[in-house]
Amino acid sequence: MSEVSVIIPTHNRAAFLEEAIESILFQDYKDFELIVVDDGSTDGTRELIRTYGERVIYLHQDNKGVSCARNRGIENSTGKYIAFLDSDDKWLPKKLSSQIDFFSCNTDAMICHTEEIWVRNGVRVNPMKKHKKYSGMIFERVLPLCIVSPSSVMIRRDLFLGIGLFDESLPACEDYDLWLRIASRFPVYLLETPLMIKRGGHKDQLSSKFVGLDRFRIKALVNILESGVLSPGQREATLRELRRKCTIFGNGCMKRGRIEEGKGYLGLAEKYEYRV
Repeated sequence: MSEVSVIIPTHNRAAFLEEAIESILFQDYKDFELIVVDDGSTDGTRELIRTYGERVIYLHQDNKGVSCARNRGIENSTGKYIAFLDSDDKWLPKKLSSQIDFFSCNTDAMICHTEEIWVRNGVRVNPMKKHKKYSGMIFERVLPLCIVSPSSVMIRRDLFLGIGLFDESLPACEDYDLWLRIASRFPVYLLETPLMIKRGGHKDQLSSKFVGLDRFRIKALVNILESGVLSPGQREATLRELRRKCTIFGNGCMKRGRIEEGKGYLGLAEKYEYRV
């Protein structure tokens, strides 16, 4: 059994995958297992993984989405800690060792994430202010949008026992949904050193594939509201964000001629208006 299980979900990203794998194998911390979950790739991913032999555990499944791929990796892992790396991202060499050191010094902590370097179309860029990262009880900070990158986190395996895995009904914003569930109950600690490279701008990103991502965030907000785990303050903050997102998204649907869809979201905002 390894101390850390590293899980890469991938679908037709052989061009990026090799760099992602190499960034893991070159970590200065070596007590890990690397699991690649191939979500129905047709681009030579299997052949690439074979070149790594026993250094990579390869799992293949039909194309079921990133949530299912990550969940399968978790279910087949053995580590005390779980770390994810999206196949288009990369880690810097001290990523694992820095997070293991953090957990060694903070034995009550369940999850930590790191600062990151953003690269878009090969050019380094600065994240906008709304993407600023925070540490501690960050639930209200997480509500507007996802500010925790899956590739930056390390999570104690035990956390999933109470929180559950990724929601496989969400084709996108599945990480936003998980962070809501975690941040509502546990501190999410930040290591302020950039330890990963977040690459974007390519056409196959989920954020590019799905138009109107807020509809998935709205579903996640309804789910956390109905879960019964929120404190009164968290519930009020969640209601405000749900009403805001429903109003904006519903009005956007109306302007684009999707009248019934728009009415549905505006009605959802009204439904929760009086349930503070």
